[in-house]
Amino acid sequence: MSTMVYPRSEEALERLTQDEIVLNTKTVMQGLETLRGEHAQLLTSLLDCTQPPAAQEKSGLLHKSLEAIELGLGEAQVIIALSGHLSAVESEKQKLRAQVRRLCQENQWLRDELAGTQHKLQRSEQSVAQLEEEKKHLEFMNQIKKFDDDVSQSEEKAAGETSKDSLDDLFPNDDDQGQDGSQHLGEVAAQQGGYEIPARLRTLHNLVIQYASQGRYEVAVPLCKQALEDLEKTSGHDHPDVATMLNILALVYRDQNKYKEAAHLLNDALAIREKTLGKDHPAVAATLNNLAVLYGKRGKYKEAEPLCKRALEIREKVLGKYHPDVAKQLNNLALLCQNQGKYEEVEYYYRQALEIYQSKLGADDPNVAKTKNNLATCYLKQGKFKDAESLYKEILTRAHEKEFGSVNNDNKPIWMHAEEREESKWKKKEASPCVEYGSWYKACKVDSPTVNTTLKSLGALYRRQGKLQAAETLEECSTKTRKQVLVIHYQVLVIHYQVLDYLLDTTAWSELEAQAFRYTRINIC
Repeated sequence: MSTMVYPRSEEALERLTQDEIVLNTKTVMQGLETLRGEHAQLLTSLLDCTQPPAAQEKSGLLHKSLEAIELGLGEAQVIIALSGHLSAVESEKQKLRAQVRRLCQENQWLRDELAGTQHKLQRSEQSVAQLEEEKKHLEFMNQIKKFDDDVSQSEEKAAGETSKDSLDDLFPNDDDQGQDGSQHLGEVAAQQGGYEIPARLRTLHNLVIQYASQGRYEVAVPLCKQALEDLEKTSGHDHPDVATMLNILALVYRDQNKYKEAAHLLNDALAIREKTLGKDHPAVAATLNNLAVLYGKRGKYKEAEPLCKRALEIREKVLGKYHPDVAKQLNNLALLCQNQGKYEEVEYYYRQALEIYQSKLGADDPNVAKTKNNLATCYLKQGKFKDAESLYKEILTRAHEKEFGSVNNDNKPIWMHAEEREESKWKKKEASPCVEYGSWYKACKVDSPTVNTTLKSLGALYRRQGKLQAAETLEECSTKTRKQVLVIHYQVLVIHYQVLDYLLDTTAWSELEAQAFRYTRINIC
């Protein structure tokens, strides 16, 4: 029979490691299996023996020994299985520790980012306060010089030679229509023969616009190119959907200041749409408008004007002369003419657009106030300060009535308070405190930049007229609105980082990323 080696003492057993225990257990199992085989052979030989009493006694002992051996083998197998389980648990424990360390590091990084953002916000507020003080001082010094007529004339001459108007805010993108659910311009255009983004490209279009607005052009451009390649393979190059994709990619290139590439794509899209849809289709007007915007941004106003006029003719023919899209095109054409000094045409186009907006969208539509602002700017460039002032007051009065009701002696818009403070200055009375009109600035909501712009423009006009107290009143109101915007942006940033902290403290972070990725892939497809 084989022999087995066991540790000689309990101290030796306590010093064994897990691997040594497993190794010794396997050795013991081998010895037990050998013993089990030898006992089985002995039991067989005893059963063949011719001495029943002695054989029965020995076989009983052998059976008991075999049961003990089987029990030992079972316990050894349990020990080996337990060792494997403990190893797996330890490995999982190490993985969890590594994940916890990673999450702690990311959480600390986000907290550092939040602290840095808070510090930057504080420095920005300090810089704004310092610049406001410097601005007031410089404006005071400038007002002293304005009493000289010669200096006043030279300033007006310099104002006439200022740089051209910016096209960023006043030129809309026709391929962006339909994103604003409150206006439903895409649906209206579709019902009246207008142009709308095809259904199969609408989700991709919105996704590209979103990436481009975030400055993630490295995602938006490949996405457009891949979609364009797929469309050309399935539908051919001369297909309206290919032209739509070319328009979208051109807008992305334009935002990157790649004007040559954008112009090439828009001309290609224009040729496709004229060939497949006809020269008087709204989609052709959209491409003409985008091409005119591109030329306008490059300062080529003379080349842009005929494109804009042709787009206007198409829209008037298809949609009618009193459609909001026609008013939008009139605004664009007016701005091109304004940058060329054609002020009579500018006034005509703005008045036509204003009439359309008021009749179709109502007096409280944001486009009405924007168009009045644009027309007031045209008046300022011609020196028609009274006309511009009247338009600014109309905008502010309408905003006041919308928020607080009709105007009366106890309910006056901000410009009336400003002029009353200006008059009280000459009467040697204390100016009306801000408390009397302090709640009015809440009407200049952060989602109404037009009203805030009007406050600044009318304030600048008051300063030109020497009404310093009235100008400071409007500027103070505008500054409060700007501070509200900074506070709201800061609060949104804090909430964003709080949500990130919560997500990082949970184990569902990777699952959330996977769900977001799957959702994006579904939308793209």
